[in-house]
Amino acid sequence: MTFHDAFVSLAVAVAAGMLLGAERQQSAAGDERTDFAGIRTFPLVSLLGALGALAKPVAGLWLLIGLLAGVVAFVTVSHARTAAQGHIGVSTEVACLLAFALGAVAGMRDLMPDADRFLFVGTTAAASLALLALKAPLHGFASRLSADDVYATTKFVVLALVILPVLPRGAWGPLGVLAPFKIGKMIALVAGVSFAGYVASRLVGAARGILVAGLLGGLVSSTAVTLTYAGRGREQPALASLCAVAIIAACSVMFARVLVVVALIDRALLPAVAPALGATAAVGFLAAFLRYRTAGAEPGETGEGPQLRNPFELRQAITFGLLYGVVLFVAKAAQLWAGTAGIYLSAVLAGLTDVDAITLSVVDMHRGGLAASTAATAITLAALTNTVVKAGVALSVGGVAVGRPVAATLGASLAAGAVALAVAS
Repeated sequence: MTFHDAFVSLAVAVAAGMLLGAERQQSAAGDERTDFAGIRTFPLVSLLGALGALAKPVAGLWLLIGLLAGVVAFVTVSHARTAAQGHIGVSTEVACLLAFALGAVAGMRDLMPDADRFLFVGTTAAASLALLALKAPLHGFASRLSADDVYATTKFVVLALVILPVLPRGAWGPLGVLAPFKIGKMIALVAGVSFAGYVASRLVGAARGILVAGLLGGLVSSTAVTLTYAGRGREQPALASLCAVAIIAACSVMFARVLVVVALIDRALLPAVAPALGATAAVGFLAAFLRYRTAGAEPGETGEGPQLRNPFELRQAITFGLLYGVVLFVAKAAQLWAGTAGIYLSAVLAGLTDVDAITLSVVDMHRGGLAASTAATAITLAALTNTVVKAGVALSVGGVAVGRPVAATLGASLAAGAVALAVAS
């Protein structure tokens, strides 16, 4: 090991320690409690870890273990002192131990190549910094979680990390298209994309405006947004224009959401799908923004947002899995018996209720040899059908005041998508 290698390892360790130390010292500023470590002590602790790791080829692990024991003793004494003063938090103490561990990893040259090791230390330090610095937002988010949210997420994590890996990977059924592992993986993917929007809506909270509520709600369920704001627009005519904006925004997000799902599963199909769905989403977003600007200021109290369910709830996940399996089977059967026309018909029928299931089914068929143009047309037809259904819901539930601007705007968006699809084909 050269001096240069050792110096770089020590520098990375010091940098990681300084990141954590600076945040801890800034966090303690103006607080009654004075933390035992800050921007100087944390880098020193990281240096101890790095030196112990660098000396391992000569001194063995005992030096590193001894240094760790010293740091643990130091942290324990500090925590006992602060706990006696009524401060029972352990964030700084845990961060100090983490600083030592990061320093040790930076110095362990036999653990992984230098570039990978330093990147690992840097990303871990950055993630730890974010967790420490975002204390108030994270606590606020946790306070908004219900017990059902926690239980649903926990059950789904168990399903995804324990049950999913042991599901059979072979295909079952008469057409050989129903693979339990593949279905489970698709459930996890769609629920994960929806959960990002669900978390965002929880973080923003009840103070969000109608436009933001529509955008975030569209990530989870544009149908729920449509039903909620169509009903509110009928009940509160003064909000009809704003409710229409929320529905348009949510439906536009649905198109962008489909693009994200396709990009995650089958990037090769994205160029074929992007023109139509991208044009539809762009026109919808632009129209929503312009209508929002002309609709006037929102009242101080806009009421409760759409009632979005945690997408990690098991019943919802299993229902989607069953729907996906049925749509996958029907689409494959339609392809075998009626060719391309059968796929298009199944896409339209599936789009009456759900877009994700048919999108995943067609993507799977594309990966199995279906032409990209056929797959793109089928996905676009499903999305267009689903949008027409939501426009009908807005008209029937929200009346003319809500439904007319929604139908007109979504009609223009669909026309733009159809033109883009025709040009791309």
